[in-house]
Amino acid sequence: MKQESIVLGKNTRFPLKGILTLPEGSGPFPAVVLVHGSGSSNMDEKVGKLTPFKDIALGLAQRGIASVRYDKRSYAHGLKMVLDKGRPITVWEETIEDALLAAALLRSDPRIGPVFLLGHSMGAMLAPRIECAGGDFRGLILLAGTPRRLEEVLLEQTREAMADMPGFTRKIASKQLKKLEKTFEGLYDLSDEAAKAKKVGGGTTLYYFKEMGRPAVADWLAKTHKPMLIMQGEKDFQVKASVDFAMYKELLGDRENVTFKLYPDLNHAFVSARFDSIAQAKKEFTPERHIGPEVLDDLADWIRVQG
Repeated sequence: MKQESIVLGKNTRFPLKGILTLPEGSGPFPAVVLVHGSGSSNMDEKVGKLTPFKDIALGLAQRGIASVRYDKRSYAHGLKMVLDKGRPITVWEETIEDALLAAALLRSDPRIGPVFLLGHSMGAMLAPRIECAGGDFRGLILLAGTPRRLEEVLLEQTREAMADMPGFTRKIASKQLKKLEKTFEGLYDLSDEAAKAKKVGGGTTLYYFKEMGRPAVADWLAKTHKPMLIMQGEKDFQVKASVDFAMYKELLGDRENVTFKLYPDLNHAFVSARFDSIAQAKKEFTPERHIGPEVLDDLADWIRVQG
């Protein structure tokens, strides 16, 4: 395979370093844009000692499929974004715009054929919205996503993390949770200006959550009828097979061009799970592991069928 350094958005305020990974041969190859989950991530989507996007890029290249991955804007330019007065961080600016730039970059390369989008976690939530914003992808791949709203998942994760805390720490966390719950009350009744004025943490405002949640993920899913591959680890404690994966099936199960894949022993990063509680998240992602051939084969097989 071949890996080429790229700069995404070279002439913009937020240029991003990235890598175009190509299989052996001359192409044209099907190609995938890799879209990060929440938080600030480098091009490999590194968390602890795991590098899921690097695993996917190299694994797909070995199977004849190209990909582009890049540093997330909030990772490469987080301070600039926070200090940009009058411009609170938005979902569009942090994720969607760069995914569209990456798709355009691929389409400008004669070695590239049909272009797909692969979103992980929050990237999976945003995948149908990116498609509707002009992505025009051959198909969408949703890894460990959810049709629920972001604040709902955040509050649920916070409650579950509290359950394993010692008494005094849990008491403090409980007060913080109540404050957070109150912060989100009436979110969708706020004007955009009022939501932008209310900070949640760091450079994030309530507008970020409002923009993410209206229209909801289910509404964006209803707007696109592109082929979709929806993948979930059954031991994922950040989004859940029994809730989130089941919701996708309820929303999309009657579509013939939607494929569902559930992996019994895998976690949120699609590697072997070690723990079953979000309180153990740091330990869960610490030992080095890699995405296995079953997941990579399923990804490549589905892409080849659509391409």
